Amino acid sequence: MSAQPVISHLGVTALLFEAPGDTTLETQRRIWSLAHEAETWPEVREAVPGMNNLMVTFVRPPQSPEPLAERLRKAWASVSPLPLAGRVLELPVMYGGEGGPHMADVVAHTGLRVDDIVAIHSAPVYPVYAVGSHPGYCYLGGMDPRIATPRRKTPVLKIPGGAVSIGGAQTGVSASDGPSGWNTIGSTAMRFFDIARDPPVLLQPGDSIVFKPAGVIR
Repeated sequence: MSAQPVISHLGVTALLFEAPGDTTLETQRRIWSLAHEAETWPEVREAVPGMNNLMVTFVRPPQSPEPLAERLRKAWASVSPLPLAGRVLELPVMYGGEGGPHMADVVAHTGLRVDDIVAIHSAPVYPVYAVGSHPGYCYLGGMDPRIATPRRKTPVLKIPGGAVSIGGAQTGVSASDGPSGWNTIGSTAMRFFDIARDPPVLLQPGDSIVFKPAGVIR
């Protein structure tokens, strides 16, 4: 029997749908497709994709959420991956130095040279799986496992917007100043959230990022 999704309550205002299996681009595309379908249902206020999950909020709290949960299960069994072909953003990154204070920790964990880490990190096209955590932040897929590095035991209280970091098997770019438990290896001047911009969020699921080395500070 194939694995089934897990659906749990988020208070009385929402359900969290968690897809079975690993987080892959195909699974994420099915999440996007499920979100598009669920948003057309009259009882749904909003469907927000996450990493391997979907948050569905209610127009009003139902007497029982089970009918909606069952509808999500049935829809998941029939949806096809949504082939969103978005924009590809080339992102200049200055690696190392003050803007990449944890590069040495990634070197120590992986056993790779700085130049190797930069080359491996900047090679893929990273699809945006979801947007969240803080406004404009993009959850990216596709990082090479050779540079995967555990999150920091003690989080940093504040990293600047534009910080390029590695946390476990993922990489990302901080959209604004704030705390982080990831390993910051570089920085970019690009800003992913600007309240004066329309829309304020730079990228959406289905878009992609390519990191372009602008230099390496040792």
